[in-house]
Parts: sequence; structure tokens; C-alpha cells
Amino acid sequence: MSKLLSDQKQQIVQFHAALIHNVVMACNNRALLPQLEPMLEMTAKNGWSTLVVAIRQVINGKRDASALLGLDDEDSAIIESILCGIQDPATLPDPNAKPDASLAAPGLARMIDAAGRGNPEALHMLANMAEQMVRAGGDMAKLGGMMRKLVGGERDADKLANGMSVQGQELVYSILTELGKLANH
Repeated sequence: MSKLLSDQKQQIVQFHAALIHNVVMACNNRALLPQLEPMLEMTAKNGWSTLVVAIRQVINGKRDASALLGLDDEDSAIIESILCGIQDPATLPDPNAKPDASLAAPGLARMIDAAGRGNPEALHMLANMAEQMVRAGGDMAKLGGMMRKLVGGERDADKLANGMSVQGQELVYSILTELGKLANH
């Protein structure tokens, strides 16, 4: 399961790269705090109030493992990335990186497979990820909306990729290919 968590953490960190960067920059230069505030307010309004509380603690100087207490896996991954970024900016995710379907598909497929086999941790992580995807709009929203079908065993590529862009279709096909590999093992 450690590979599943590693892939999930990487995807979470990349998804929140802009927030992570802005928090680290504000921690290193307090003059940037007024620019960060609207982003934190929006994050809290979008249902991430626990994360925002933890971010505010880090901004106020809490830089040890206690900053992770009470956080779920997703929030912990974000706070860990912020703490690492404060110590070593080279560890920060690239906020301009485009998602690479070939990298995302294996991790998503492993989570879908584990959730389909009844793993509650994988199901929880996948539900959180699907919620984020739906908020992102476009192909990501469509992919997020089909997670339940994928966990339930739907494998009809044409049905799943209907209405998606070429890149979205490629991601769906890549996920289905990876799920096929997992089913054969």
C-alpha cells in the first residue's frame, strides 16, 4: 500500500502546487501574507477549513510534526510539502507542471483497484480526489464523476470517455490499460 500512498501524495501535492508555493513564499517573506489571505479564505470556503487552520499554524511558526496532528492523509500531504518547501525550496512541486496521464494513470488505477476490492483507505482517498476533480471542471470533472463507475467495475472505454477531449480520452484509456494489468496479476 505504500506505493499507493506515494502516488496519491504526489498527485495531491501537484494538484495543490500553487497553494503550497504561495504559503512557502509567505512564510519566507511575511510581506506576502496579504496576498496569501484571499487564497486561504477561498480554500476554507471550498471545504478545506481544517487545512487552512494547519496552514495558519505553520505560518505562525509551528514547523514540527505536531502540525500534522488531526489531519487526514490529503491535508497531511499538503502540510508536509509546505514544511519541506520551507526547509528546502528545491522540494517544492512545479506549479506550472501539466498533468502527465502516463504518470497519473498507474496511481489512479491502483487506487481504483484497491477501492474496488473494499480497501476503505483507498476508497476515502479516491473520493477526496474525485471531489477535487469535479471542482476543477472539464475533463477532470468528468473523470471525477466516473470514479464510482470505475470502482464498480465499468470498463467500457467508449462509454467512459464519451464527451471528453483527446487528452481526457487518453487518460481514461491509460487508466483502463493499467486496470487491465492489475486484473491479470
